[in-house]
Amino acid sequence: MAYCRSNILEETKAYKTASIHMVPKDGSQLPLMEAFYTIQGEGANTGTAAYFIRLGGCDVGCHWCDVKESWDAEQHPLTPVEEIVETAIGFPGKAVVVTGGEPLLYNLLPLTAQLQEKGIQTFIETSGAYPLSGYWDWVCLSPKKFKAPDPSVYPLADELKVIVFNKSDFAWAEAHAAKVGPHCKLYLQPEWSKANQIVPLIVEYVKQNPRWRVSLQTHKYMDIP
Repeated sequence: MAYCRSNILEETKAYKTASIHMVPKDGSQLPLMEAFYTIQGEGANTGTAAYFIRLGGCDVGCHWCDVKESWDAEQHPLTPVEEIVETAIGFPGKAVVVTGGEPLLYNLLPLTAQLQEKGIQTFIETSGAYPLSGYWDWVCLSPKKFKAPDPSVYPLADELKVIVFNKSDFAWAEAHAAKVGPHCKLYLQPEWSKANQIVPLIVEYVKQNPRWRVSLQTHKYMDIP
């Protein structure tokens, strides 16, 4: 019997969930997709040196995601937190950005505690789909339409970064901006494949609504990771 689209989506979701559940709940090991030292390319900390830790596993599933290979946690080796931290401390820039995938699928307390004990600042980039775990110097909340942020994350966000794919996303961005704290910096960032169309719209919007700022993926212009 043929499967309908909803059957396929449910099976895919179940598979991803099963993979994610293989990760130890105590946070002692994490599915490490990649880690690299580079320059932060977007948002409030653009231009600063940082060590990026990309964790595998995501059940948000943005169709325009440029790292879809991160979605399946099972494809990325479970790596002891101590090993991740030991590599991170070898770089001059004492800042770590934890991203994904969706990093809040996991218990990040051990990772962030050990990093901070070594004098390394901790930053996270998340859709906010799950409650925040870990100790953070900076929280970048980048909400996605495919899975709403957990309400508890909004007041903890230092930065709200909304990806603009079409004109309707401006109203959607304002709806999320109404939920973050007064200290939170607001950014509008064009989806990369539509940047030529979207950048002029963002420029005009920010000129009319100056509490917002423009974020660009400068690392792509510089051709760096």
